[in-house]
Amino acid sequence: MSDLDLLTQSLARSVKHWRAVRGFTLDVLAARAGVSRGMLIQIEQARTNPSLGTVVKIGDALGVSITTLLDYEQGPNVRIIPAGQAVRLWHTDAGSYNRLLAGTEAPGPLEMWDWRLMPGESSPSDPHPAGTTELLHVTAGELTLTVDGVEHHVPAGASVHFEANVPHTYGNTGEAPMEMVMAVSVPPVS
Repeated sequence: MSDLDLLTQSLARSVKHWRAVRGFTLDVLAARAGVSRGMLIQIEQARTNPSLGTVVKIGDALGVSITTLLDYEQGPNVRIIPAGQAVRLWHTDAGSYNRLLAGTEAPGPLEMWDWRLMPGESSPSDPHPAGTTELLHVTAGELTLTVDGVEHHVPAGASVHFEANVPHTYGNTGEAPMEMVMAVSVPPVS
């Protein structure tokens, strides 16, 4: 079985599990996530590999991290994630990517990401739930961060944080690859 098949099956189990824990019907989760009921059915039946944006919306609606969606079995208090187990959820042919390095529930979802954007590439993100905060630290190149239509340039060595409940885009308008580490904190579902 391929890694993609294992990921698809884990996501199917987790979405069903967390939907039951939250007491959400398919229709309720679809409405909260802004995802069609049909897409949720395909995900829960492991018949599709949804986009990163769709997985983020479902995680936000359920109030759990992407890490939790990909593996809802809870481990010990200390959990080491080997480098080879970081999950790459998005990539381009030019070499841009993001990797989910680690995540936990504390008290809401908390995720740590490794990003690389090649020159001229960008990745848009839909608004997250109110109270979501993102922390970014640029390690190489320069990030062009657009938050609610306003562009911000973040050079290597600098950090930035912002409320992510508005549309935002991570971009590289420079001539060298941009690399950053990002943490995302989502408030728990009330």
